[in-house]
Amino acid sequence: MSTAVVATPVVVAIDGPSGTGKSSTSKAVAARMGLRYLDTGAQYRAITWWMLNAGIDVDDAEAVAAAAGKPTIVSGTDPLAPTITVDGTDVAAPIRGRQVTGAVSAVSAVPEVRARITELQRSIAAGAAEGIVVEGRDIGTTVLPDADVKIFLTASPEVRAARRSAELAGRAGSSAPTAQAGSDVAATQAALLRRDAADSRRKTSPLAKAADATEVDTSELTLEQVIECVVTLIEERGRRAR
Repeated sequence: MSTAVVATPVVVAIDGPSGTGKSSTSKAVAARMGLRYLDTGAQYRAITWWMLNAGIDVDDAEAVAAAAGKPTIVSGTDPLAPTITVDGTDVAAPIRGRQVTGAVSAVSAVPEVRARITELQRSIAAGAAEGIVVEGRDIGTTVLPDADVKIFLTASPEVRAARRSAELAGRAGSSAPTAQAGSDVAATQAALLRRDAADSRRKTSPLAKAADATEVDTSELTLEQVIECVVTLIEERGRRAR
C-alpha cells in the first residue's frame, strides 16, 4: 500500500448513498494522504438522536425546526479516530441504532436542520489547514460546491444491502443462520431504497451527483481498489493544479 501526502491543502467531496463504501473509503484516503476527515451523516444522526431523546416529534417539521439550533454538535476530524459528541456526550454508538436510522431522513429533510448542519460542515472544512475529505450526500452539490475533487460512489442495491447487513451483524457481534441472513439482507435493501427515495426527493439539498463529480461504481471493487482509485483522482488533480 502506497502512502501519498498532498503538497497543498485539498478539499475532497465524496458523496453517494449508503452501502457504497463512503465511510471506509473516506477515512482511509484521508489517513493515507494526511488529510482531516468529516462524516456529515453522523452529524445528521447526532441531531436526530438529540431530537428523539428530547422528546421532539420527528415527524413534526415545525417542532424539529424550532429545536434545530439547540444541541451543540462537535465532530472530531482525525481519520484514525473520528468522534462525535452532542452537548458533551459521546454518541458515536447510539446514533447507529435502528431508531435513529429510521428517523434521520425525516429530520434531515427539515430546511432549518440542513441550514444549521451545513453551516457547521463549512466551518469545519474551512478550518482544516491540512485539507479534508468530507463524505455525505450533498457535499459536492450544496455544502462544498467548489471542492477541489468531487467523487460520487455508487453500487448495486444488492451489493449495498449485503454490505450494510454484514456491517450491522458485525456491530452486533452476531452470525445469523443463512435463512435469517437472507431475510435481513432483503429487509436492509428495502430500507436502503426507501431512504434513497426520501433523500433524493427532498426539496432541500437532495441526494444527487454533482455535474462535475467523477462517478465510481464500487460493486465489483475491493475496498483497497476503491481507495487507490480515489487517491489517484486526487493526485491527478494535484498534478493539473501545478
